[in-house]
Amino acid sequence: MTQAKSTFSSFEEYLAYDDGTDQLYEFVDGELVALPPESGRNSQILMFMILAIAPLIDPRRVRVRGLELEVRGNPRNRFPDLTIIQEEHIEQLQRRDTIRLSMLPPLLVVEIVSPGETNRSRDYNDKRNQYQDQGIPEYWIVDPQTQTVTVLKLNQAGMYIVIGFQGTERIESLLFPAINLTPEQLFAP
Repeated sequence: MTQAKSTFSSFEEYLAYDDGTDQLYEFVDGELVALPPESGRNSQILMFMILAIAPLIDPRRVRVRGLELEVRGNPRNRFPDLTIIQEEHIEQLQRRDTIRLSMLPPLLVVEIVSPGETNRSRDYNDKRNQYQDQGIPEYWIVDPQTQTVTVLKLNQAGMYIVIGFQGTERIESLLFPAINLTPEQLFAP
């Protein structure tokens, strides 16, 4: 275990750091910012999504909140709520669950919006720009407040095309064309 440290001169130095806990940190301007625990509501939605996706894919390719993505900008890393990784990532992530910029991007990331305007802006704008820049083919924004699912699909020009789903509309995914999931199911109490 490394002694507690709060500032780092590089992302590589941060990656070598281990405080001996399971605490997740975003790396912002050389400093660690602890991420808060997830709400019970968001955890419930996440579990429902995992159960819907699990039969459609090799479970070794499904990662939850602990997977770290190196991104450009600030912060330098993100921890999506749900990530579907590439087959080659399974071996690459054995030592540390971090997808570096030098690696292929994951196939899908899902963010479940937490309450508050700051969280909303981060998921709809900041993360969108970082995930698009990384070339992630599909990004879902699951919004319990508006009870909508926004699916962003990367087009040939490397830009996201936005498709929104609500109520009983079946969510359409390039990665999971057979998925039978609606926002109404996700947000049921």
